[in-house]
Amino acid sequence: MLTLTVRGLERDGFLTRTVFPTIPPRVEYELTQLGKSLLQPIHQLGMWVTNNVDAIENAQSEVFAMTSPVRVLSAAYSESVP
Repeated sequence: MLTLTVRGLERDGFLTRTVFPTIPPRVEYELTQLGKSLLQPIHQLGMWVTNNVDAIENAQSEVFAMTSPVRVLSAAYSESVP
């Protein structure tokens, strides 16, 4: 999975890959200018998540409570019993 991700980042122009002819082979990756241009937006996204983590966790808890197997079975049972 990591290999596919790195290859995709290289393909899309975010990374450069340099292979050194050593034994064992050595490979270095470096952010391109395009990759570096993503650092600030990614940092801002991380800050947004940090500032909103409580709201995100509350939303996740609400969805989990509505879709948990016990709740779903309980709701199905209560609908089938007059």
